[in-house]
Amino acid sequence: MVQTICICGAGTMGSGIAQVSAQNSFNTLLFDVNEAVLEKAKVAIQKNLSFLAKKGKISAEEKENIYQRIKFVNDPNDCLADVIIEAIIEKIDAKVALFNQLSEVNHAEVIFATNTSSLSIADIQKKVYHPERVVGMHFFNPAYLMKLVEVVKGDQTSKGVAQTIYELCKQMGKSPVMCKDAPGFIVNRIARHYYLEAMKLVEQKIATFENVDQIMEASGFKMGPFKLMDLIGMDINLSVTQVIYEAFNNEERFKPSHLQIEKVKKGELGRKTGKGFYEY
Repeated sequence: MVQTICICGAGTMGSGIAQVSAQNSFNTLLFDVNEAVLEKAKVAIQKNLSFLAKKGKISAEEKENIYQRIKFVNDPNDCLADVIIEAIIEKIDAKVALFNQLSEVNHAEVIFATNTSSLSIADIQKKVYHPERVVGMHFFNPAYLMKLVEVVKGDQTSKGVAQTIYELCKQMGKSPVMCKDAPGFIVNRIARHYYLEAMKLVEQKIATFENVDQIMEASGFKMGPFKLMDLIGMDINLSVTQVIYEAFNNEERFKPSHLQIEKVKKGELGRKTGKGFYEY
């Protein structure tokens, strides 16, 4: 039975997952080695909870109780939990090193879930001590609002581990979808063309990025591709595109756009830098 969840990485995604965990009555640890990042996460979570209270979604008492369920830590030895969810940098070696380090201080049944959006679960499993306990648990941004979670089974993920995470997602108020390990999983594989074809239209001067967003939103999409890229971050979007492009042996349909590459070179990453395709 899962009682305590530890989220590693207190950035936007990690802090959002921690909030979801605490809102659903789990004892929650939010770990990051960077104290400044932890402080920023505290402010973000309090802001989000205040918004929910203002909207009448939670009471003032619930707001306080949720926040008190989160323990902010910067020592890996404090990361003791039933499920550990990593939301750190998108590099396999970093994720492997973290899982192997935490396996030494945790009990034998701890589950290691990776929030990677595109890296191979099987490749991560090849280098960890207990590959059967590793599973993908891909949340979407913002994690405290988006319902979908992709539960990704690697080659060595045990059925019991995958099912436990699937049920945990439901306990966290999410809508899980079980899928096999594959480049981009389900959503990011399909979404590449939402972004890439949109950028081709702009590169070929068929439409402006504002036009594309406007017509896609008018067609029923909650957010146009360019606004969505700004929200996600161009660096993250480009990284996912490159991973999928390479995983499919450089198939032309997955080739990163020059627009993506130029935005990243200029540091125009979207909302988090104040400028992307739009200014904030």
